[in-house]
Amino acid sequence: MEKYMSEPTNTNAIEIQVTTEYIEEQSNPEKDRFVFAYTITIRNHGTEPVQLLSRYWRIQDGNEQVHEVEGEGVVGQKPMLEPGQDFTYTSGTAIATPIGHMEGHYIFERADGSQFTAPIPCFRLAHSAMIH
Repeated sequence: MEKYMSEPTNTNAIEIQVTTEYIEEQSNPEKDRFVFAYTITIRNHGTEPVQLLSRYWRIQDGNEQVHEVEGEGVVGQKPMLEPGQDFTYTSGTAIATPIGHMEGHYIFERADGSQFTAPIPCFRLAHSAMIH
């Protein structure tokens, strides 16, 4: 088990931190399938509650093949974060190479109905045993 942790970012008082992990038991390198779990912690450092409405991901493997994903909420939820509160979830992705990266953004809504985008900076997906 290997893990990678990104540097936390803070935009619009929302801090996003990512940890990734290669999932060997779900991967099949002979068939170009490398599975990664990513755990994201979102913390509201602001002074008002916000709700996560949607997400967008741009996933790129080592062959520069890009897959885009967007949709409502995360893991079937649209969490409301009060000031000082955090929300952590784990999801996953599969790519065709032992190294790649992801980046994207979340759309949040404030109590007054205004929305803002919180970017998720690029983070690495890597299975170091396969990299020469």
